[in-house]
Amino acid sequence: MPTKEREDINEIAEIVREMETNYIRGNTIISKYVNHNMYETISTIEAYLNSVHTSGQFDSQGREKPFFNIVVAAANIWYRATDIDRKNIRIKATKSKDTIDAMLANIHVQNWMTRENFGQFLNEWGRVLSRYGSAVVEFIEKDGRLIPSVLPWNRLIVDSVSFYDNPRIKILELTEAQLKKNPLYDKDMVEALCDAQRPRETIDKRRKDNISNYIKVYEVRGEFELSYITNKEKDDEIYQEQLHVISFVQNPKKKNEYLDFTLYKGRVQKNPQMITHLIEEDGRTLSIGAVEHLFQSQWMVNHSALSIKNQLDLASKLIFQTSDGTFLNQNALSAIENGDILIHAVNQPLTQLQNNSHDITSLLNFQSQWKSLGNEITGVSESMLGIAPKSGTPWRQTESLLQESYSLFELMTENKGMYIENMFREFIIPFIKKNLNHKEEISATLESYDIDKIDSIYLKNASIAKSNDMLFNDILNGKTPTNADQQSLIQNIQSSEKEALNQSGQQRFISPSKIKNQTWKEQFKDMEWDLEVDITGEAKDYQAILATLNTALQTIMNPAYQNSPEAKMVVNEILRNSGYLSPIQLQQIKPSPIQPQPTQTPAPVTTTPMPQ
Repeated sequence: MPTKEREDINEIAEIVREMETNYIRGNTIISKYVNHNMYETISTIEAYLNSVHTSGQFDSQGREKPFFNIVVAAANIWYRATDIDRKNIRIKATKSKDTIDAMLANIHVQNWMTRENFGQFLNEWGRVLSRYGSAVVEFIEKDGRLIPSVLPWNRLIVDSVSFYDNPRIKILELTEAQLKKNPLYDKDMVEALCDAQRPRETIDKRRKDNISNYIKVYEVRGEFELSYITNKEKDDEIYQEQLHVISFVQNPKKKNEYLDFTLYKGRVQKNPQMITHLIEEDGRTLSIGAVEHLFQSQWMVNHSALSIKNQLDLASKLIFQTSDGTFLNQNALSAIENGDILIHAVNQPLTQLQNNSHDITSLLNFQSQWKSLGNEITGVSESMLGIAPKSGTPWRQTESLLQESYSLFELMTENKGMYIENMFREFIIPFIKKNLNHKEEISATLESYDIDKIDSIYLKNASIAKSNDMLFNDILNGKTPTNADQQSLIQNIQSSEKEALNQSGQQRFISPSKIKNQTWKEQFKDMEWDLEVDITGEAKDYQAILATLNTALQTIMNPAYQNSPEAKMVVNEILRNSGYLSPIQLQQIKPSPIQPQPTQTPAPVTTTPMPQ
């Protein structure tokens, strides 16, 4: 094994071992009466999601304890109520001159999201957020791709108070083949690590150890001294973002020492990880999700369920008592259950013991109180759980309660939208721009108003370019075209091009040269700052939206609307507040040309002579 490994990795490995120990055993004091153990919290969340008791599955007498799960339903409601789909993400222009750029940027962003399956990433991200309250996402560039992923909490070691200011450790379980296939890893170190992990054998090739085939590897990210890479003392005061991939095993010869292995170390341009929260908690890296809010309620509901089960188990047994001395210090309960006959002394009574369940109703009421408290804490109403309202409850009242319940989730969804905007500005848009130094044609399915905008620009440029080529050829052939000839030629070209475009339906194939003679990278030079990432994922009352749009449609069809600026202002305000249709989209639609009415010539009037 190379001798330089102790010098290279000693300090990083010591940091990892110390952080891992503190993470598992340490508590964080948030205030005088509040302590927080991030590792225990995450472990409890995972246990409750899988209906597992943290105190064991059996009680002191060996009986299995029931788990009356109330956290999964709440987490699923948070998941659905804060959902954001890929179609809810759009690039909007902040200035009128950027309208076309915003539309074209949307096409590139949608293509990237389709290629990298960004919709599935959003679903996984939302699921983790609803359960834990926070989620760590990572954007890794690999082979010309930007791959988004959500990191599981049970594979992370981070500081429980500050995420970015301390090293961030991701735990990987890799096979020997995976280690050897990675071209970035040091080949000698990989081979030494695999040798140290392989099970020992006896002379006859039998295994001495039962060691797993998976090797534990740590990816360590953070700002470290540059000397960790250069091994130069002059770099001790320089800090840069770095990535170290290490592993270690216990030294078989010395009990308290480890063999450390550096698989990779290098500088990183920027941190690819980001922590996100539904609602951020002060003094905690991990926020509070639906499951943690229900810790106490879940424990009390389980306690009530266990008490009810114990009473019902006891009430289901037949228990007798007797004054016969021959049964002294004997348990006849098992004999009764097996159907054996009890024999006791003559004239000694044998009476049944009253072991009826006596207070099930109180326990059920107690359990219901904790379930209701849990729903209040998590903002979950009965209508969200699919419970039918009581007979006679007005539908409007149920609908109002449902809308009020979603107000908290709208705030969470808004926070998710701002994090998505940060993801686009920090990772996605810079990556897309970096890979757009070309003029390749892209395909997109557009809305009708987008089609009108792009077609109008394309038809204007294409018709002028084609007409100039045709007129230039006419001049070379000795013809002198007039302005009327040029206008007529442009109109004919536009008509033929428009007919060809209409055959493509709502799909268009676009290259930057059709808009301006430049590359896509030049077209989107300052895209992340000139354009706005708009996220629209809030819950909507679609019946109210349709009613509003129907009212607006009736108003627009009224001839008085065309000549009344007051009516236009009112309709635009209605559309703006509905949030589903923008007045700008309405204004961009070109009115249909008015067809001239054919002039009817009155028939000649013929007179019939009066009879004599």
